[in-house]
Amino acid sequence: MAYTREYFQVAADFLRTKTDLVPETGVVLGSCLGPFAREIEDPVTVDYADIPRFLLSTVASHAGKLIFGTVAGKRVVCMSGRFHSYEGYTFEELVVPVRVLKLLGVKTLVLTNAAGGVNTDYRPGDVMVIRDHIKLNGPSPLRGPNAEDFGPRFFDMSRAYTPRLRALALDCAKGFPLRVHEGTYMFFPGPQFETPAEIRAARALGADAVGMSTVTEALAAAHCGLPLLALSVITNMAAGVLDRPLSGEEVDETAERIAGPFSDYMKAVIAAIEV
Repeated sequence: MAYTREYFQVAADFLRTKTDLVPETGVVLGSCLGPFAREIEDPVTVDYADIPRFLLSTVASHAGKLIFGTVAGKRVVCMSGRFHSYEGYTFEELVVPVRVLKLLGVKTLVLTNAAGGVNTDYRPGDVMVIRDHIKLNGPSPLRGPNAEDFGPRFFDMSRAYTPRLRALALDCAKGFPLRVHEGTYMFFPGPQFETPAEIRAARALGADAVGMSTVTEALAAAHCGLPLLALSVITNMAAGVLDRPLSGEEVDETAERIAGPFSDYMKAVIAAIEV
């Protein structure tokens, strides 16, 4: 598949027939964080299945909808549901949403995810502002012919998680009943949870949290020069940190518990972003 600008333009042009709103900020909601979508005012909703050349979300907790509207007076487009390599998508396919958002006019990208805590100072319900990531699994989503219209063949990752946006998110946290940290996220492909040995290795490498998403989107954003903020909700402690098995139900329960405060925090962050 030749992922040229023209390929992604088909989806962007279709979406422009659904709304005149030109979004400033793109938001990607992770597992069980969909309640934030209810905060969007004057929403225009488009099912992923209706968007040509887009992908389909197969995870039960992901709505699979693109929502245009406003949050705190800012124009946003929100992906309620994201895509993962464990769903069967190639890493190269995972550039699709970010590039479509870029063509729609998005100037800042905000990624969220549910993550496992590796840092033993963290606890379920905390939020981590991602400072950096570690990815040792799977190829780059930028593998293959380079799409020069989006970015260069070789690109810098040292400031991929935009410092000013990280500082803004940490400052906004001061008024909320959330424990907010800054740390490093490590990507694992899933869908199985990591083993205790893998978590010990992740901690030794400097990871504070682990998860199965976000990094492919961050790479696509860095390639096309999109300022990026990424937030992890710590929904469980990773394998071996506590002496009990992991379950998807625990992730869901923690995400549901924190959904209200986290949505309020997200609104404040979006309100503070200057594009």
